[in-house]
Amino acid sequence: MSARAIRIEAVERRFERAGQSPLLALDRVSLDLPAGSFTALIGPSGCGKSTLLRLVAGLDEPDGGTLQVGGAAPRVLQRQGRLGIAFQDASLLPWRSVVDNVRLPLDITGQRDAASRERIADLVALVGLQGFEGALPAQLSGGMRQRVAIARALVTEPDVLLLDEPFGALDQILRRTMNVELQRIWLRRATTTVLVTHGIDEAVFLADRVVVMQGHPGRIAAVIDVPFARPRPLALFGDAAFRALEDEVAGVLYGHGTGAPA
Repeated sequence: MSARAIRIEAVERRFERAGQSPLLALDRVSLDLPAGSFTALIGPSGCGKSTLLRLVAGLDEPDGGTLQVGGAAPRVLQRQGRLGIAFQDASLLPWRSVVDNVRLPLDITGQRDAASRERIADLVALVGLQGFEGALPAQLSGGMRQRVAIARALVTEPDVLLLDEPFGALDQILRRTMNVELQRIWLRRATTTVLVTHGIDEAVFLADRVVVMQGHPGRIAAVIDVPFARPRPLALFGDAAFRALEDEVAGVLYGHGTGAPA
């Protein structure tokens, strides 16, 4: 991977609307993300953060500007299995066990060797699901299903991990537990990670920097660095400095802050 794992320059995305002018979802968005970094995208609904994530994932194409991941077009890395993605809905196949769901990307690419089996076992252990290898999705809690989805996203050993509200459907207590678990997994892998979230506390807890977006059209309002050392404990959520940084992010979100411009 290059020093800039993800490079976004003046990217635009428009959506056609019947009987109306096109909707400008992203307006000349530019952002450089270093290799091995953890970035959180936060903003109001409709600001284009998930659209931007889909562009990085190669699931959509920009209408203007350029976007590269590891020096190549996103779809190149996607075909090589170097991009992993997990959504809010774990989207597990209900008839497949934990191990079989994690293995799915390898089945698609025809990788069924001993090394891949060992990798799956390591990932199941990494996400804390030892003893549940044979369980079906219906036998798992919501948090456990999301752990399977994250393991599945990592099974191809991607250069970039993209997370679109992976804990959005969980209650606050479980969400914070999963924040700690995701941090633990990320510290072990140091995969370049981009997280879309609506949670200010989640963004500040997990990220190296928080990219605050505004909508209509989608733009970057500010990029705020997060200074806290890792690993970050649950107690950090109650720390005065943590709360002050949350207030800074909120100030930009609600239009009365002075976060650093992008």
